[in-house]
Order: sequence, then structure tokens, then C-alpha cells
Amino acid sequence: MDTDRAVTIGAPQLKPLSWEAAAAALLAVSAVVLFGVGTTFPQVRAFGYAPMLAALIIAWSVNRRFARDLSIIAACLALISAISVEADISWSNIARMGVVLSAVVIGPWVVSRYVFDDKTIQFPLRRGQPWSRLEWAWLVFVVVVAWAVLPQYFMRTGVYLNWPPLTNWSEIIRLFFGVNAVGIWDELFFICTVFALLRKHFSFWTANVFTTIIFVSFLWELGYRSIGPLLTIPFALVQAFIFTRTKSLPYTVTVHLLFDALVFLTIVHAHHPDALPIFIGV
Repeated sequence: MDTDRAVTIGAPQLKPLSWEAAAAALLAVSAVVLFGVGTTFPQVRAFGYAPMLAALIIAWSVNRRFARDLSIIAACLALISAISVEADISWSNIARMGVVLSAVVIGPWVVSRYVFDDKTIQFPLRRGQPWSRLEWAWLVFVVVVAWAVLPQYFMRTGVYLNWPPLTNWSEIIRLFFGVNAVGIWDELFFICTVFALLRKHFSFWTANVFTTIIFVSFLWELGYRSIGPLLTIPFALVQAFIFTRTKSLPYTVTVHLLFDALVFLTIVHAHHPDALPIFIGV
């Protein structure tokens, strides 16, 4: 893997109003139905494959180079949709999700690199370049905002009930592991893979919006429901910006894990208020 290379994207060739953009939009709609609407209304979940198929037909009809990248993303979404990604910390579900989520990170990298001879998917480490004061300040900002906002969201809406009740230490440890593992995976898949492949063809914001729709739909099934998109949409948009600006996967992951650390603490506090009295106003 070219872990020390900056992610270099050529000049975007495709316009927001194009057949390719329509195909990407249909794939995003597919994600909304499969992971979003389909979670709330399971009877319509299967309809999410229709826009996915339409997206691929359009893509392969107009632009084979674009179509192969969109097909990689579509195949990953189809594989993820074959399992439930709702918060379940049973060992069997951890193993199942681990296999599937690992496959949709490793698979696209292997296919893109060795089948298509394309190095778009990268995991840049930015070695030898210390984080700037602004980058350190952003980490502090993330912690403060997460501490202030997440308890209000989780507890006042009751969405913390989408996570297991945490009746023993084993469940708490598994939740901690799961939250952090999925947080790292989010960046490897949604940013390093989905966003990178779309950014190869579209402008930054066009690719970012499509990626965010897919990302937020996944998070809805995971448990971030009710007014969750008011938090997850800006978070997803900013993460792509941070990754593009810093060209550092470790920094981008650090931002995410700090946010997720507060998610974990909030869920534990919501289920056991006396155990972690570190939040105010809830």
C-alpha cells in the first residue's frame, strides 16, 4: 500500500448534471433505501436494489471507466446489505461484521490496484510531518462539542436504546471494541474508498455529498436515528474535508475515534447514569 503518498486527484471531468452523476445519485438513493428507509420499514428494503441496478446500467452505458469504480462501490454496498449492521455486540455478530466489513475494504483495494492497475485507493500516513497547532486545536474542539452535544442527542431522543443495555463488563468491553473498530472502518471505507473513487470523477463537493448520503444511511441502520442526521451529515462532510486537507489517515481516524470515545461514554452513562456522572444537563 502507498501509505506515505498524498492522495492526488486529477482535474474532475464530470459535471453534477451528467449521466454519470445521475448514476451516482441513484446509488446513493439505493443506500438510503437499503440502510435508512429499509431499517425503519423492512418491507421496502429489497426495493433498494432497483436504483442500484439502474445506476450500474446507466454507468456502463455511458462511461466504462466510471462504471468500474461505481461497480466496486455498488458491490460493497450490496455485500454490506446482506447482513444487519444494527448495534449487536454478540460474539457471532462481531465475527460476521468483521468478515464483511474487512472484505469491503480489502476487496476494493485489491481489485482497483491489481485488476484495474489504479492507485486511487490509498491510506496516506503523512510520516515525518507533525500535526499543526490548528490540527491539535481541532481535536480539542471535537472533544468539547461531542461532550456537550452527544448526551443531549442520545438521551433526550432515546436513541441510546438502539444499543444493548450493557448488563456486565463483557458487554461494555465489547461495545468499546465495536465502537472503535467501526469508527476506524468508517474512514477506511467511506473516505479512503467510496469518497476517493467518486472524487476521481467528480469535484470535491459533488463526491462529498454522494459519499455523505451513503455514510449517513449506514449510520442510521447502525443506530443514529431520530434527529441523528443533523449530527452525522456535518460530521461526514467535515471528515472528507479533513482527509483531503491533511492527507493523513491517522489524523482523520483520530478525530473520528475521539468523537466515538464520547459516543461510548454517553451510551454507558445513558444505561448506567450513576457509573459515569461526567455529563451535565441530562
